[in-house]
Amino acid sequence: MPASSRLIPANEYRRERWKNGLGWTREIVRVPDSDAWDWRLSIAEIERDAAFSSFPGIDRELVLLRGNGLRLTFDDGRAVDLLPPHDRLRFAGEDAVTGELIDGATHDFNLMWRRDRVRAELLHRPLVGPMLFFTEPGVHWVVHLIAGQAAFDAAGGLGHLWSGDTAILVPGEERTRYALQGGGELLAIRIEAVDD
Repeated sequence: MPASSRLIPANEYRRERWKNGLGWTREIVRVPDSDAWDWRLSIAEIERDAAFSSFPGIDRELVLLRGNGLRLTFDDGRAVDLLPPHDRLRFAGEDAVTGELIDGATHDFNLMWRRDRVRAELLHRPLVGPMLFFTEPGVHWVVHLIAGQAAFDAAGGLGHLWSGDTAILVPGEERTRYALQGGGELLAIRIEAVDD
């Protein structure tokens, strides 16, 4: 197993202000861990209507995790409602967009990636029994457990995931298998480096 594959418990996420100062987010991870990241995961805590920060050159996907809904209103006139249980939307980071609460505060999973550096695919899946993930050179997998509990097999060396935790499966020089067993719901994110 690559040494840098790891579990990040929900209570270790870093709470910080949005780039525009209008809200809070709990950052799960950024890769690399610098201001010049290629991809980043966080959970936005939206407590009032607010404009989203602008991220030129970044694509993003937002998933409603908790709350009664969020309306995304774009400057071009589009409006998209993210409704329970887990609606989601992919959009460009440079789009001018405002989040409007439908009925109370929301928590929203936020995947962002630099489009000229990586490709990202986000899957929302039930976890019923075993699920396999394979990393290979240039391919990360991330598992965010929305609900339930799960554990990686002993060969993976990662241990237990509880609701809200995240596993980062980092590529090594060879293809590596991770087996996850449990029950609940998860987001699985495949992140692949784009060839220069």
